Amino acid sequence: MVQGDERQQLILERARGQGSVGVRVLARELDVSSETIRRDLRVLESYGLLRRTHGGAYPVETRSFETSWETRTRRLVPEQRRIAAAAVGLIGPAETVFVDEGSTPELVAEALPGDRPLTVVTAALAVAHRLSRRENTTVILLGGQVRRSTRSVAGPWVEQMLSEFVIDLAFVGANGISWEHGLTTPEPAAAKIKAQVMKVSRRKVFCGVHTTFGAVGFCRFADVREFEAIITDTGLPLAQARPFAREGGRVLRV
Repeated sequence: MVQGDERQQLILERARGQGSVGVRVLARELDVSSETIRRDLRVLESYGLLRRTHGGAYPVETRSFETSWETRTRRLVPEQRRIAAAAVGLIGPAETVFVDEGSTPELVAEALPGDRPLTVVTAALAVAHRLSRRENTTVILLGGQVRRSTRSVAGPWVEQMLSEFVIDLAFVGANGISWEHGLTTPEPAAAKIKAQVMKVSRRKVFCGVHTTFGAVGFCRFADVREFEAIITDTGLPLAQARPFAREGGRVLRV
């Protein structure tokens, strides 16, 4: 039988490889009780490596680990689409829009209006590809080194280009958001770009599923109070959402 530390490492590797794990499946495959697996998940959660759910857990992104693009695009898709629709509903008179990398912002890009002139700035290859054929949309793809894990670009060229813009509205994503630590991401290069976006954008809207709330990454790039709206899904309990609205910001659970 696999011992505790080794079993927990196996569970963590399985979660990172698959995007999530289930208690019953792990108990059967590792030949231990469900309670033993639940105890392992509690330990891994206490280390900030996993987040428990009903019947299982999913990995939390850290400095040394970032969920694959494929995994993110398959998770909570209906929730992400509702968030995207709500986000686009806040666009107002904006003529220049920044769309962040990430599965939820990519769906925001897909939902952007195509019946009016709009300039979209992005570091995400998928966003540029989605919008490149729209007649009324001008796409500015920032230039830099391509990050395979996110299919976006990063580096000093991206930051330099952003510093020359004034953007009306930024749709921003994050790997973690908490009242105490603000918005975070595992990768320093990505954090620098997001921080620059925060500086050059007049309005900022956060778009992210409920699983990002309470998670804390390695690099902080923004404070919760900098956003005019925080949009997530109803998987975030109302009690957990209240602290984010105390300073007057809008929290939309859709």
